[in-house]
Amino acid sequence: MENPARSLAHFSRTKERRAALDEKVPSVLRDHDRITLEIGSGHGHFLNAYAAAHPKQFCIGIDLIMDRFERSEKKRRRAALDNLVFLRAEALEFLNSFPETTKLTDTFILFPDPWPKRRHHKNRLLQAPFLKILAQHSIPSGRLCFRTDHAEYFESALKVVSSHPDWSVVKEPWPFELETVFQARAPTYQSWIARRNP
Repeated sequence: MENPARSLAHFSRTKERRAALDEKVPSVLRDHDRITLEIGSGHGHFLNAYAAAHPKQFCIGIDLIMDRFERSEKKRRRAALDNLVFLRAEALEFLNSFPETTKLTDTFILFPDPWPKRRHHKNRLLQAPFLKILAQHSIPSGRLCFRTDHAEYFESALKVVSSHPDWSVVKEPWPFELETVFQARAPTYQSWIARRNP
């Protein structure tokens, strides 16, 4: 049985985080109508390097874990990158705070939690409702770049995106290579790229 006090505390934290996002996201994106997004940005290695290599692109990384957010921010400040912002946010919370005038050009999802037990598959990010919302916030032909070391999740995610009306899997080279912490630990991994249907 779920602890009511724990549930109430979780609800309160979620409500506070959403209110903070609703206030912060529009101001962060006020001068940017096209952005690159990394969902689950971890310690920020990938997106810091990506933003440094693409100074004309505005980038946002989101992660829920405070330690990861703080490490990412530390790297960003050290590199003095003014085209990069990290936010503590859950993916759908962030997208629900998104201004209609701003669109995603590229979205990276690298080594997400595969929730390997079947009873937990409902927690996986890449599901049809999420893909629909992501498409609504992406430019026509915007890219979704996915990479995982979990073979079953790779096949499952590929099946979901391949059958989704808003996305088409394409054969394209991976847009930017940088070994992340999870990638360094993975003996093997697989990737796919999908583009939003116009």
